[in-house]
Amino acid sequence: MILEPRLQCAGGMRMHDPAYLRRVRELCDANGIFLIADEIATGFGRTGTMFACEQATVAGSGGEEGCVTPDLLCLSKGLTGGFLPLAAVLATQSIYDGFLDDSRERAFLHSHSYTGNPLACAAALASLDIFASDDVLARNRVTAARMAQLAAPLATHRHVADVRQAGMVVAFELTRDGRRDAPFDPASRVGLHAYRAALGRGVLLRPLGDVLYWMPPYCIDEAQLELLASVTAEAIEETTACA
Repeated sequence: MILEPRLQCAGGMRMHDPAYLRRVRELCDANGIFLIADEIATGFGRTGTMFACEQATVAGSGGEEGCVTPDLLCLSKGLTGGFLPLAAVLATQSIYDGFLDDSRERAFLHSHSYTGNPLACAAALASLDIFASDDVLARNRVTAARMAQLAAPLATHRHVADVRQAGMVVAFELTRDGRRDAPFDPASRVGLHAYRAALGRGVLLRPLGDVLYWMPPYCIDEAQLELLASVTAEAIEETTACA
């Protein structure tokens, strides 16, 4: 079972309750299925915790409560703070031991041209040092709260059907008259026009169809947040007025 915990990004910034992730873990355990968590976009503090999986809890064998732990965890992007490309897949001890062997027939042989790139690894270590020495998660929660405040007025726009948030990710779903059952004609490319309108005002909004979203860098400041909010509002108004 492969999923993005809490937040399906490329599918339109669709968000689910941590209870869903907990139930998936329970079903995987009951049926002997591996749970693979793709935290490439959701990891490293983006959704409010270091990893999104931490927001769902399960009962341990001794009755204690702990966070959901996937069998395989896919990481990238935030691992280096976005400075250089680097990816990693973390595995449980049992999976690791299953392939631990000197024999070529059993060992999992994998490598590519950029495996262990020293510059990318150095960037990753520096990024992890910042997490260890600076309270990044606490600062992100403050930023997320401010993003919620700035996004709230847009929820009342006549062509916004939904405003949803998971940590430092806020998504705006644009539909005709704010009705979920009345999407804009795909040929009108509302999201694309909103992107162009925002770009002309100095803000980059990457649309997913007719879903606009904020996913800013952690170093964004108050003035930049206010610019992001005001330009988003202007872009939505300008684009939907004639759609």
